[in-house]
Amino acid sequence: MKRAKRPSRTRVREHTRELRRAINLMDFVASGTIHKRTKVCGRQNCRCATDPGARHGPYYEWSRRQDGRLVHSIITPAQAELFNHAIQNYREIQRLLGRWERETAKEVLNPGSQKDT
Repeated sequence: MKRAKRPSRTRVREHTRELRRAINLMDFVASGTIHKRTKVCGRQNCRCATDPGARHGPYYEWSRRQDGRLVHSIITPAQAELFNHAIQNYREIQRLLGRWERETAKEVLNPGSQKDT
C-alpha cells in the first residue's frame, strides 16, 4: 500500500511568497466605502433650496462596519483620497488571501502536486 505524502509548509511558502510580499508592501488598509455628497442647507432663501446644482459641498463620508455597527465619519477630500487607496488595498488583500487559501487547500488535499495555477 502506497503511503500518502505529508503536506509541505515549504511548498506553501514557496507558492505564496509573492502574495506575502504584495501584502507586506501595503501601507494603509481600510474596509468600507467613500461617499461624495452634496447637501441642502435648509434655509428657504438659499439657492440650494431650488437649484440642485447649487447644493453645498461636496462633502466626503467614510462608511464602514465597526463592532457590528455601521459607522459614518465626515472626512476631508485629502483623507478621502487616502481612504480610497486604503480600501483598494483592503480589497486586494482579500483577493490575495483567497488565493492563499486555495494554495493551502491544494497542498493539504494533494500533497506534493506540481500543478500550479
